[in-house]
Amino acid sequence: MAMKIRLARGGSKKRPHYAIVATDSRMPRDGRFIEKLGTYNPLLAKDSEDRVQMNMERVQYWLDQGAQPTDRIARFLEAAGNRDKAERANLKKGEPGKKAQERAKEKADKEEAARAAAEEAQSVDQADEAAADAAEAQE
Repeated sequence: MAMKIRLARGGSKKRPHYAIVATDSRMPRDGRFIEKLGTYNPLLAKDSEDRVQMNMERVQYWLDQGAQPTDRIARFLEAAGNRDKAERANLKKGEPGKKAQERAKEKADKEEAARAAAEEAQSVDQADEAAADAAEAQE
């Protein structure tokens, strides 16, 4: 039997409340479970102690029995210090699309061209001032 430690949703519409349960992975999300291990209330503040409550002895028992935690439960266990922080796949969801990357590149090229023109103009102004100073010194 493939065991999972996962969230079972409760609460009403737009007001979620989750139970942390040990269950057979073939059962529905809110269906039959073997044991309730804690609660998770996402509506509470992130620093609230009541946001995530787990019976760590029972969670450790089920982990020792081979139960696999879901991603969210694994994060809860990492926050509690009972599990090593796992490497996660760095998906490219945060990267902009092709057109946005092209626009950003064009904008960067324009800024670089403007910066180069400003530096060139500044160097020309300095050369003109030096020439004017030299002409005054000769007079």
